Amino acid sequence: MKTIKKYKHFLPVVVYGIFYLKCFQYLETHITKGYHLIHTPFDDMIPFCEFFVIPYFMWFGFIAWSVLYFGLCNKNRREYYQLIINLGIGMTAFLVISYLYPNGLRPTVFPRENIFTDLVRGLYLTDTPTNVFPSIHVYNSVAVAVAVEHSEQLKNRPVFRNVCLGLTVLIVFSTMFLKQHSVFDVVTGMITAAGMYMIVYVNNPFRL
Repeated sequence: MKTIKKYKHFLPVVVYGIFYLKCFQYLETHITKGYHLIHTPFDDMIPFCEFFVIPYFMWFGFIAWSVLYFGLCNKNRREYYQLIINLGIGMTAFLVISYLYPNGLRPTVFPRENIFTDLVRGLYLTDTPTNVFPSIHVYNSVAVAVAVEHSEQLKNRPVFRNVCLGLTVLIVFSTMFLKQHSVFDVVTGMITAAGMYMIVYVNNPFRL
């Protein structure tokens, strides 16, 4: 009981995580055709680069680290709740948009074959280029970068903060160079993140 009480603030994350994964799985398996195609002329200017699969995969660890760090190591519980509320609202908005406006990208043709394109091919099987608007990869990465920048505990660790910022930039670029997202998805993901920043960190209606 002591352990449950100590870590009870993780309960909303666990419950929502299960809910989100179930909803995302439904979208990935049911919205496979007849979706709205998202494309901009800028997408054609960005070449496919399989090496960006590395920062793309690092996103999963980056998000997991942020929740665990702010929930376990950060002494300011307010910053933890700001992060998970920011992530949760953005991810919920993504699910709603995907249900109401099924969307996706054109299939990608690999210009070459190597171990990295094999990794991208495997990525496409589990994280298909559908339900891409707005980019949750971009939104969540920006949300974590904002949380790190606002952390009192990390304010005297500029190198670490810069590393997080650099990883965020690489993840954002990876979504476009892997053809997992359109420039439109990335821009709307950043706009959504900026809007949620104003709500959660500036106006703070949750009184955190």
